Amino acid sequence: MTVHLEVAEGVGTIRLDRPPMNALDIAVQDRLKELAEEAARRDDVRAVILYGGEKVFAAGADIKEMQAMDHAAMVVRSRALQDSFSAVARIPKPVVAAVTGYALGGGCELALCADYRIAAENAKLGQPEILLGVIPGAGGTQRLSRLIGPSKAKDLIFTGRMVKADEALALGLVDRVVPADEVYTAAHEWAAKLAQGPAIALRAAKESIDAGLETDLETGLAIERNWFAGLFATEDRERGMRSFVEEGPGKAKFV
Repeated sequence: MTVHLEVAEGVGTIRLDRPPMNALDIAVQDRLKELAEEAARRDDVRAVILYGGEKVFAAGADIKEMQAMDHAAMVVRSRALQDSFSAVARIPKPVVAAVTGYALGGGCELALCADYRIAAENAKLGQPEILLGVIPGAGGTQRLSRLIGPSKAKDLIFTGRMVKADEALALGLVDRVVPADEVYTAAHEWAAKLAQGPAIALRAAKESIDAGLETDLETGLAIERNWFAGLFATEDRERGMRSFVEEGPGKAKFV
């Protein structure tokens, strides 16, 4: 298989495994969607790591495969391409991308689907599709502009240039930079901590933020309000507030 899901102690790692560069061909895209949906529905997965291995996250699409496709074929395929990445973005649990080496084109777009991005000091990210005479097609024009703002996104997409980890951090494209041999460990620490948190509240927070960004403020506040009130029906809310009153903050153990 070109993509694997490994689960341990509440953390699911979706691992790209198509050496040498984890090129995102159709088989990888379809498998990614399948495993993202599996991670979303499994109760033993409480947080997710996206990982390409120690050397490279994903260097982009399989250009040879795309070169053979005509307009009619891509009209059909482009929806499936976006759907595979959207399945990752819709995982209703905390998702962190552990970015090593190159994250270019589709690789960068995959990282954009995470809630948080930890990059190696030697990582390089970018959307070089313009250099091939096309544009990002797996959500890059939309998710990148929402993350770092339209003018910065346009600079990266118009020029197709790669950015090193320090510039990516300054742009807000990644959230943390660590030594290359610490990327997965740092991502696992982030995920493992959240895997012990209140699952329904974390889902509520993620869906409120993501859905709210797609609408006006009043509608976003309604989404938040409904989730906020609904959480008062959960056992985790009872545990969290009882623990706070009796023991102080940060000591609750959630189910």
